[in-house]
Amino acid sequence: MEVEVEAQQRDVNNVMCQLVDPEGTTLGPPMYLPQDVGPQQLQQMVNKLLSNEDKLPYTFYISDQELVVPLESYLQKNKVSVEKVLSIVYQPQAIFRIRPVNRCSATIAGHSEAVLSVAFSPDGKQLASGSGDTTVRLWDLSTQTPMFTCKGHKNWVLSIAWSPDGKHLVSGSKAGEIQCWDPLTGQPSGNPLVGHKKWITGISWEPVHLSSPCRRFVSSSKDGDARIWDVTLRRCVICLSGHTLAVTCVKWGGDGVIYTGSQDCTIKVWETSQGKLIRELKGHGHWVNSLALSTEYVLRTGAFDHTGKQYSSAEEMKQVALERYKKMKGNAPERLVSGSDDFTMFLWEPSVSKHPKTRMTGHQQLVNHVYFSPDGQWVASASFDKSVKLWNGITGKFVAAFRGHVGPVYQISWSADSRLLLSGSKDSTLKIWDIRTKKLKQDLPGHADEVFAVDWSPDGEKVASGGKDKVLKLWMG
Repeated sequence: MEVEVEAQQRDVNNVMCQLVDPEGTTLGPPMYLPQDVGPQQLQQMVNKLLSNEDKLPYTFYISDQELVVPLESYLQKNKVSVEKVLSIVYQPQAIFRIRPVNRCSATIAGHSEAVLSVAFSPDGKQLASGSGDTTVRLWDLSTQTPMFTCKGHKNWVLSIAWSPDGKHLVSGSKAGEIQCWDPLTGQPSGNPLVGHKKWITGISWEPVHLSSPCRRFVSSSKDGDARIWDVTLRRCVICLSGHTLAVTCVKWGGDGVIYTGSQDCTIKVWETSQGKLIRELKGHGHWVNSLALSTEYVLRTGAFDHTGKQYSSAEEMKQVALERYKKMKGNAPERLVSGSDDFTMFLWEPSVSKHPKTRMTGHQQLVNHVYFSPDGQWVASASFDKSVKLWNGITGKFVAAFRGHVGPVYQISWSADSRLLLSGSKDSTLKIWDIRTKKLKQDLPGHADEVFAVDWSPDGEKVASGGKDKVLKLWMG
């Protein structure tokens, strides 16, 4: 009889738990844990089970809700049955922390029309902007003054992209021509690259872990084609034809394939040695207008991380970039999220299936911009419905809505540690959202008009914004 009572007591105080990683892979067997166990004890257990030499920080989730209290409090509050095995997801956190920016450190005039795009270089040392005044400008971040004005375009500069090794900057205009610039001098490297018949909608570089030094990039255009260019040969090497309407966005993936999204409602996947179509992703009922890759952040930054380490050789850069890519991706497939004019988003694993993994609904208006967090755990989406929404980057499940903007949200950008999200809006403000608390962390008014473009530097130190008031603003922590 005594034995039975003991057993009953044990059942009351212990709960059967199973630790799983965000991909759903179990860590060790299910085990009985005392109900007074909280995140700290779980963190010690995970580090031990994974034999981590350096203890890493983790957060824990039970059915998509972060566990911030002991198990007991959680179970009581959420009336969870202890009869079943409780699945606890452990999610690795960045070891470093990025401070939220909270003040405008410089307002720099220079452009004579609206600023349409801003982009930090992969090492965070330089900043470029593209404008309706047909110029690209490079800014000196240490003195916070204009450095070079890059002239050569005949029309609005709609998109700009740094090569992930930081050696080239490419811009595309409303007239359809593309120009490559040397960031050290602000001079054009050769003549404009012509081939597209209508305006440029996107530019994406071949990842540095696949090819170093960087030579190839892909552009998408309103003319229905995407083109692969080689900066060394200074010409178009492959034309990717097949879409029946405008190509609205393009991404060069970490596995070497190119993804294009189009007004013909499809996403096409291309191989890049001959430009063959490998796969078509169908499901959207309307134009596809944005694409995001789960690996995008490491692809954009290549070998550079928040420490600011510089590299002497292209080979070393390739090696480090490959290690960063592999570490970020783990055993998971590269994921793609597409946003559409039908207000919905789809989560895909294109290397696994041509069918979407999840349909992500909730926005009441057009989705402007979709972006995965640097660690790939979250997806953020910005919309004309004035909200920013947060989704699970692995399952595509809705997590939270950030409300506060009083106008359409145009662009978003993540802090390098995946803990903070930045948004820029038609309402003339920037806002910083805390992913953990799901609340507004910082409101950044200051622009006199709509904010079209925002970027958070890879080193986490600063934020840049630009818009209709023609000025570039730098924000610091």
